[in-house]
Amino acid sequence: MAMGSSSWYVVQTQVNAEAKAAAGLVRQGFSTYLPRYQKRRSHARKVELVPRPLFPRYLFVAIDVAAQRWRAIQSTIGVSHLVCVGDRPAAVENGVIDVLKSREDEAGFITLARRPAFSPGDKVRIVEGAFVDSLALVENASDHHRVAVLLNLLGRKVRVLVGAELIAAA
Repeated sequence: MAMGSSSWYVVQTQVNAEAKAAAGLVRQGFSTYLPRYQKRRSHARKVELVPRPLFPRYLFVAIDVAAQRWRAIQSTIGVSHLVCVGDRPAAVENGVIDVLKSREDEAGFITLARRPAFSPGDKVRIVEGAFVDSLALVENASDHHRVAVLLNLLGRKVRVLVGAELIAAA
């Protein structure tokens, strides 16, 4: 960051308005950072990677609180509020933004660690979708994207194929 005594702060945005808020802040002369990653999405037999915010509804803004009119952030389109402690903005710890930026690939997306591979017999919990919060046993994992699990439905074990991102260790 090339500014004199500015620090990074957190802005909470309105739902799905991270990019709109960032654009509004840049127009006002603030530097922003919106860390994003590539999410794998399956829809209608088509799999694609779509950019998503790493921290939904949040972005970072660099502010020199002594020199910039930071209160204008509160009324920026797309911004819900600037995260504050009392009446002062809450600064992000030094180095956090550098660590996030160091994890970016050449396209500017954060590289997330691969999910741990599940082994047959592992107990898992489904974290999203029609069977959310259901417990299951891993039957097998065909690749890093799909896992066959056994759900206990209506008194019997039913084999269901789910995305690896939809399960977590139980």
